[in-house]
Amino acid sequence: MGTALVTGLTGQDGGYLAEQLVAAGDVVHGVVSSAQDPDGVPGHLRDLGDALVVHEADLRDLTALTALVDDVEPDRLFNLAGMSSVAASWEDPVGALEVNARPVLGLLEHLHRRSERGAPPTRFVQASSAEVFAGCGRTPIDESCPVTPLNPYGSAKALAHQSVGMYRARGLHASSLVLFNHESPRRPTRFVTRKITAGVAAIAAGRADRLTLGNLAVHRDWGWAPDYTRAMVLAAAAATPDDYVVATGRAHSLFDLVETAFAQVGITDWRPYVVSDAALIRPADAEVLVGDSTRLRTRLGWAPTVDFDGMVAAMVAADVAALADELPG
Repeated sequence: MGTALVTGLTGQDGGYLAEQLVAAGDVVHGVVSSAQDPDGVPGHLRDLGDALVVHEADLRDLTALTALVDDVEPDRLFNLAGMSSVAASWEDPVGALEVNARPVLGLLEHLHRRSERGAPPTRFVQASSAEVFAGCGRTPIDESCPVTPLNPYGSAKALAHQSVGMYRARGLHASSLVLFNHESPRRPTRFVTRKITAGVAAIAAGRADRLTLGNLAVHRDWGWAPDYTRAMVLAAAAATPDDYVVATGRAHSLFDLVETAFAQVGITDWRPYVVSDAALIRPADAEVLVGDSTRLRTRLGWAPTVDFDGMVAAMVAADVAALADELPG
């Protein structure tokens, strides 16, 4: 048993991570945005009962964040919070830096000062991103690739990622998990993967007649979100901290994802339902992002349990079921 502090509790990854930690016997303290009602957490988190303690804090308020660390005294701190959308970062580049980089630096410095005072140690795990290496020009991407972001989201994540390495060199047990794209039915519909599966479900139910997307040629290494949060738990428990790429090693295009999703509802001729909108194409985007998770697999024994087809099938099935629940009697 232990005590974990998780920022970004109500996000896709925060929920899966909290469930996994509680299942292992931990007490989890989860941080929600000050703009969100702490009592309004999703049902899957309320089901955790007394094993989950919810706290309200603003990522931009470092005084409140560090005070929470002092109050909880966690043995592990998982930082998952922040702006999670590349598209949103182009709308607010400065905001991306404020919530994706500054809090990480502040928390790491606070943990370092606590250690110097002789406080009980806290292991730190940062949810980094493949976007940190988007422009490195190598495929697949591993931990040795140069940091070369192509968008404001990646730039902010890069600063956080490098800060983890800096404080690890100063003695903190701090690991950065370079997460490639990972999805689940809990992914919000503002993300293209869930937009696709929800749109396909709506078309199959006769409640929509088209799906509007951007560049279908983009290739990404998509995995199953619970597998990726399991990697975070492994990294926190490892004897030695390090950076770890978390990826399946296989890339699929958005074209593949659309085709696979429509196949789940029995639609093989899906092209009449899909239209392209140039406004949805990002200003700068890596054409292909695929990761090499050899270090994670060999050192910590991690392996994905759900493949691309299984991930898409689960998301479509959840969206189809959700629509069916909305229908009267």
